[in-house]
This record gives sequence, C-alpha cells and structure tokens, in this order.
Amino acid sequence: MNNTGYFVHPSSFIDDNVKIGVGTKIWHFSHIMSGARIGKNCKIGQNVFIDRDVKIGNNVKIQNNVSVYRGVTLEDRVFCGPSMVFTNVINPRSAYPRDIREYRKTLVKKGATIGANATIVCGITLGKNAFIGAGTVVAKDVPDYALVYGNPANVKGWMCECGEKLEFNDDFAQCKVCGKRYKMMDEKKVRRER
Repeated sequence: MNNTGYFVHPSSFIDDNVKIGVGTKIWHFSHIMSGARIGKNCKIGQNVFIDRDVKIGNNVKIQNNVSVYRGVTLEDRVFCGPSMVFTNVINPRSAYPRDIREYRKTLVKKGATIGANATIVCGITLGKNAFIGAGTVVAKDVPDYALVYGNPANVKGWMCECGEKLEFNDDFAQCKVCGKRYKMMDEKKVRRER
C-alpha cells in the first residue's frame, strides 16, 4: 500500500483519470484505462485489462487474464474466474470497425460468479448471485440465483447467496450451509425470503 490507500504492482499501468478505492490491489502486468472506476477492496489479478469508463463495484475479484471491456459494469462482490471473456460488439469485423455507439452494455449484478474460461456475449444481464459454470457460453440474460452451464448456457439449478446449490421442496429451499431461505416464484424466478 502507498499513501493512496491501494496497491499497484510496479509492472502495471494506471492511466490518468482513474478512480481506485481504498484497499484495492492491482497485480502484475495489468492495465487500467482512463475513466475506469474501481471500488474498495477489489483484487485485480495478473494481466487484467480494464477498459475506458468501466465501472467496478466494491469487493470484486477479477482473476488472471481477464479483459473487462467498455460497456461492462460489475456490481459489488462479483467474481470473475481466470481467463473468462467479456465482449462488447455483437458483430465484429476487422475491415469494418464498430463505433462506440454500437457497443452493447453488459451488467453483472451483485454477488454473481463467472467461472474460468466462460464467455459472456455482450448486451445481457447476469442476475444477482447468479453462478456461471466454467467454460459456459452465455448469450442471454441469467436470472437472479440461477446456476447455468453449457454451450449455450441453460439453467441447471439455483444457488444460495453463499455459493451452495439449493434443493427446493414445494417451492421452498433452505441453504444447508448458511440457513438462508428461498422461494421459487416460477420456473425462471427465485427470491430470497427475509
């Protein structure tokens, strides 16, 4: 840590006009571009690229070899596994560069986990506490608490906020690890009970 309250490894590049929260650590060979906003207590792994104007919440963990492109927003407590991929253009062509106005926005809501080597096609929302399995290709919105995997991604179950798979009985589930309770509203929607 330095007098800024966050740590940046000497091999990394931080452009001008970047905001980084207290307690955040940015490791080897990473590049944070102008206009990026990174919250408190984040962990940015080796060889991570964070594009212009990207917004990252608090307590986010981005593992090695991840690029967070313009148009992607990560809310608080998001986990990005090693070498997972974001995109921001739906129909790229080298000979026909796309204008920034054509970038599609991607939102990753609070507490979501994206497994290693998963691919997130641009223009979608990953729901709160969703869990994306390793190697999954996600091309459509994912509901809150959903467990998805495969190519293309399909809902295979539901996950507790703490990361344990839920087992529903008569539309109700209680996590065996933390005790949180959930109600299945329909086949595509689960909510946490208070």
